[in-house]
Amino acid sequence: MKQAIISFDPELHEVLRLRSLQSNRSISELVDQAVRLMLAEDLADLEHLTYRVSEPTITFEAFIEDLTKRGKL
Repeated sequence: MKQAIISFDPELHEVLRLRSLQSNRSISELVDQAVRLMLAEDLADLEHLTYRVSEPTITFEAFIEDLTKRGKL
């Protein structure tokens, strides 16, 4: 494991401390899990993006115009 010094807002630190006590896990474990989940979500977003890269694009203005024509706005 590598160590890093991080700073938290005092209120957030208190919530983390209480969650740590409740879950019987260290604050480091909670932060590690949260970062891993965030990175996994980012990876899933990037993988999804590769499937959509070939989709046609439309400008915002054209999108609004189409919605208006179809009576959706």
